[in-house]
Amino acid sequence: MPYRNTYVEVYLDNIKNNVEQIIKYCQGYKYYFGVVKADCYGHYSNEVVKKIIDGGCNYLAVSSLEEALKIRKEINDIPILCLEVIDNQYLSICKENNITITIPSLEYFDSLDLNNLASLKVHIKIDTGMNRLGINDSKELDIIYQKLSKSKIKLEGLYTHIYHASDKTKTENQLTKFLTLTKNIPLQTIPIIHLTASDATMLYPKPSFANGCRLGIAMYGFTKSNLNLLPTFKLVSEIIQLKYLKKGDTVGYNGAYCAKKAEIIAVVPIGYADGIIRANKGRFVYINNNKYKIVGNICMDMLFVKVDKNVKIKDKVVVIKDIEHVKEIAKHLNTIEYEVLCSIGKRVPRIYSLTKTIDK
Repeated sequence: MPYRNTYVEVYLDNIKNNVEQIIKYCQGYKYYFGVVKADCYGHYSNEVVKKIIDGGCNYLAVSSLEEALKIRKEINDIPILCLEVIDNQYLSICKENNITITIPSLEYFDSLDLNNLASLKVHIKIDTGMNRLGINDSKELDIIYQKLSKSKIKLEGLYTHIYHASDKTKTENQLTKFLTLTKNIPLQTIPIIHLTASDATMLYPKPSFANGCRLGIAMYGFTKSNLNLLPTFKLVSEIIQLKYLKKGDTVGYNGAYCAKKAEIIAVVPIGYADGIIRANKGRFVYINNNKYKIVGNICMDMLFVKVDKNVKIKDKVVVIKDIEHVKEIAKHLNTIEYEVLCSIGKRVPRIYSLTKTIDK
């Protein structure tokens, strides 16, 4: 219940639609991983996860064991891959809950108690240039592969991460490096090979040696392709007070905004504690489908919008409107769309709608 009338609207059917459209566009894969980490990129709720599965994803990927177990409370019949490293003291929990782990290094692999992890599923992360997680030495990879072959742990997959999908040369170099690093592994015997996330999956043909891909931000409408994907996320608040300023009056902390003439300022109950950080000052929100600018220093729980006589108390304020608005906000903040969505905190309730919207 959004008691302060500040909430996120999540369009569940739009998420399902987007997944269906992406899979139709990117045909030929056997495994479509729905990346649902960071609470489904700020959308929250296992209802979102269920719609992603309904849309056609047959494997899930999360960041942490906590995220995986949250899904397992309601959804038992789909495999889940943890993309981050899980401390080996918790691996029995993974085994019990059908959660696949990532092996990022020989050092980590050697720390595993292979005798007590029979039937645990693992994917080996290959570092092809991002230099985050993963193995970038073919000898280390060969050692892990040989040891796994003699153990009861199940090597289910190999994967990498394309770190600059818009650069064709760098992407091709990463795919080549993947093949170089895995040259001593019979790839046809590996059940799942997944290399590409949203952008690379949409921009390039399926690599012949891959049978899986990972869908992340694209499921929520953001893609470099020409697909007509639908918005899935809208952040709404309302006007709780109108302040009528005279020339020279200031607004908020440090008097960061000063009225140049008689002006009307709307006070809105959302602030940086909700994820609307102070750098949002100067960008636009929507009231009655008209654009109005955020002014003054954003407070922990409230912000200020310069409005006109056409607005009134309790008018809805659309703080994040749609796909294009998120892109505008990201540009204003000098960041990416992911951060805009993921920054909206847990104290902002999510309201889930099954009705498909055609708003763009």
